[in-house]
Amino acid sequence: METFESLVRAEFTPKNTYLNTASNALLPARTVAALQDAVRLRAEGRSVDPLFADVEACRAAYARLVGVPVERVATGATVALHTALIAASLQPGAEVLTVEEDFTSVLNPFHTRGDLKVRAVPLERLADSVRPGTALVAVSAAQSADGRIADLPALREAARAHGARTYVDFSQAAGWLPVEADAFDYSVSITYKWLLGPHGAAFLVVPEDFGDLTPVQASWVAGEHPWDSCYGPVTELAHSARRFDSSPALFTYAGLRASLELVEEIGVDAVRTHDLALADRFREGLASLGRTPVPSPGSPIVSVPGLGRLQPELAEAGIQVSNRAGHLRASFHLYNTVADVDRLLDALSA
Repeated sequence: METFESLVRAEFTPKNTYLNTASNALLPARTVAALQDAVRLRAEGRSVDPLFADVEACRAAYARLVGVPVERVATGATVALHTALIAASLQPGAEVLTVEEDFTSVLNPFHTRGDLKVRAVPLERLADSVRPGTALVAVSAAQSADGRIADLPALREAARAHGARTYVDFSQAAGWLPVEADAFDYSVSITYKWLLGPHGAAFLVVPEDFGDLTPVQASWVAGEHPWDSCYGPVTELAHSARRFDSSPALFTYAGLRASLELVEEIGVDAVRTHDLALADRFREGLASLGRTPVPSPGSPIVSVPGLGRLQPELAEAGIQVSNRAGHLRASFHLYNTVADVDRLLDALSA
């Protein structure tokens, strides 16, 4: 039986100290091989039908990961694309409650509508700021800039009390944080961070009744019978969330299928235990250096105010981190080790 350690070491061979999963993850070896196979299939002129099967396998894997029926999962390319779909469903003048400095893809489509009332509050005040007349609350489960985690149970209860819908972005959480997508009206996640996939895929979970969404971006793949929907208007939309699909980046889903298989093999709970232990070790080391990170307990993302300027020289030293909002952001995932944490701490103490 393969262990966590043996699975990880067989899949990842980083050439540096990579602590930047919050930007994008390392690709597993099996994912690289799947991408190469998909490209070769096209290059040799063979049928691409297996690549469409990969899309459906990924949809099913994500549904299992977040605990919803596969019929409620739509595929797309970006969070912003899915946010735009939700923004288009709102009535003029509707109030959208958001978090200050949340990731742009969760926010901007609501602003560009031009006829919505978008209100931003600090993360810690989100649940308390839901009020009568709030139509939708949109938030990232884990903040991109600093890893702070939203109080999603409190948000869910406040939204229900006031009749507001909820939209949660799990892009910085799916893969290490257990996700209960059924607790929210809509949720979304890209797949190139903690889910270890290539760029170009995102999933949207919708309610069983589709939550008043109109498939304004529907193409032929949104038809109940896609290959019969290639010409003229789609006469019968898919009876599932697939009606909100956009044409898939087939190579991406070929690789993503392999990535999601690895996530399922290892298990989110094991990943979470590993990732948080490393993040806590980093926090403890920072304290010994007299540095205080942004409080983000229970998150594998650690942001250190004032040290973002060090990112270029750390990169020169072979340590990959991010500069976000002037902070040094380190993020820990299954391929990281105690030695990686200590190397970053040694570099910061120099």
